[in-house]
Amino acid sequence: MNLKTKITLGFLAMLLLVLSIGGYAYYSLRQLDRSSRDVLKANLYSVNLGLRMLKTLDQLARQPLADTAGTAAFTAALGAEARNVTEPGEQQVVDNLLNLTQQFRQHQQQARRAAAIGQASPLGISAEPYALGGLTYQMMALNTDALNRKTEAANRRADQANRNLLVFITLAGLLALALVGSVPEAAVQPLRKLTAALDHATARDFSASIPQESHDEFGQVARAFNRMLSQLREYRTSTEAGLITERNRAASIVNTLDEGLLLLDETRHILLANPVLCELLGMPAEKLLGRAAATVRLENDLFQAMLQPLDAPNREAAVAEAPLLHIAQRGEEAFYRLAVQDLVSFNEATEKTEFVGHILTLRNVSDFKKLDQVKSNFLATVSHELKTPLSSINLNTKLLQDERLPADERQRVTGYIRQETQRLQRMVAELLDVSRLDAGAGIQLDVRPTSLADVIGFATATVQPQLADKQLRLEIQQPANLPAARADVEKTTWVLINLLANAIRYSPVGAALTVRAALAGAFVRVSVQDHGPGIAAEHHEKIFQRFAQLPDKSGYRGGSGLGLSIAREFIATQGGRLWVESELGSGSTFSFTLPVAG
Repeated sequence: MNLKTKITLGFLAMLLLVLSIGGYAYYSLRQLDRSSRDVLKANLYSVNLGLRMLKTLDQLARQPLADTAGTAAFTAALGAEARNVTEPGEQQVVDNLLNLTQQFRQHQQQARRAAAIGQASPLGISAEPYALGGLTYQMMALNTDALNRKTEAANRRADQANRNLLVFITLAGLLALALVGSVPEAAVQPLRKLTAALDHATARDFSASIPQESHDEFGQVARAFNRMLSQLREYRTSTEAGLITERNRAASIVNTLDEGLLLLDETRHILLANPVLCELLGMPAEKLLGRAAATVRLENDLFQAMLQPLDAPNREAAVAEAPLLHIAQRGEEAFYRLAVQDLVSFNEATEKTEFVGHILTLRNVSDFKKLDQVKSNFLATVSHELKTPLSSINLNTKLLQDERLPADERQRVTGYIRQETQRLQRMVAELLDVSRLDAGAGIQLDVRPTSLADVIGFATATVQPQLADKQLRLEIQQPANLPAARADVEKTTWVLINLLANAIRYSPVGAALTVRAALAGAFVRVSVQDHGPGIAAEHHEKIFQRFAQLPDKSGYRGGSGLGLSIAREFIATQGGRLWVESELGSGSTFSFTLPVAG
């Protein structure tokens, strides 16, 4: 049974109760009214007629034979009573009154005729009025008794009707109370359950479903609500999974940034600080999140420096003019550049773009700073390297202009000029190679099966004057059956010459140099070993970087710092590898490999 039917039946029951009580009350009143009307019409009317008859008899008692008007009035009242006989025995009394009245009227007629002829009345003072009065009293007594009896019966019926009506009213009241207590509760209780479930759902608790205890409208609402909760749970699960995934992804991105990231809201309270920033500030995230930036800046100088551009009248200019922040990190110098950006969000309610905070980032520009320093050093080195041979060439040229210079001395001076010119050419060639690589042109190779014995022979012949100048001994160790390698002859020879030139440069006078070639699996390995000062392990990779220079004890800073970098790229492009094995004070061995020709 649905709720509408329950409420309708409740109201119908109340209506039936009201109609029943009203009908019974109306019936009881009608009965009482009918009884009272019957009493008034029958008995009370007869009593009134009796009183009129008694009054007339009182007049007749004074002149019983002469008062014909009183007799007529008595006769009329008696006639009315004869038509209103209602009680047992009343008809007999009325008949006696009629007979006696008839006799009384005959006696009056006789008396009037006697008086008309002058004779005396034959009866004298008649006793009939008194007899009529007795019968009248008897008639009135019958009606008075009936009136009292009917009044008592009417009173009893009225009392019974009152009791019945009271019982009906009591039952109706109890039933009404039952309906008032059950029908609203039947309507309100499901609403309470629905309200409680909605409160739980509003609080994002989708587990509080509504029990389906009926098949009425609320049962239908409960089933629909429970279906909605089930769908919301599924949607929440999928949404939470997506949000967690997105949050984890965003957190991973933020946490893995190599930049310090600080997020402030519109009131300058800290919303986010990634691990890099926490490390730079030397403060854990727990001491930053949720706090006012104005409070934190009093505790941390770096944080104070980060917030200074926010207080400047022209923030963009202040950020652009801000110096690099010098921070000691893990025992090394690090340089950071500050960037500030406003956060804005579109408010759909107001359809306006609103300011919601700031993003401050610290970008590590140490590599750029180092590159800038390397560039400065490179320019200084190149300037020095160019100035030295140019000065030597200029000086030797002036010597050649002197006609007094002997011929053999001229040859020696010309050799110096040629040597310095070759040095300049080599430096310019290295710069051109680096420029071509940086431009993305790549390295043009002519790879073919190549005999490394020929490469070694050509390279050692090229550096022979330098070996003789420093009185160095060169040893070549290579097997007779060394297989050919897949290599570019020109580039590979250039690499070997560069390695030999470095070994010669750092070797002491009279030391030995060793060039080895051997088969190493699918590769051919070529090594150049010297007995120079050696290289510390922490610099083994650094020397292959561009512009890298390691001054030796004598203060010599080497060339441009590009030779080994270019050599490694030449070898790597051919499919090989270039590395160094060295210790301080034990010399160095530079090796490279090239694939065996198939």
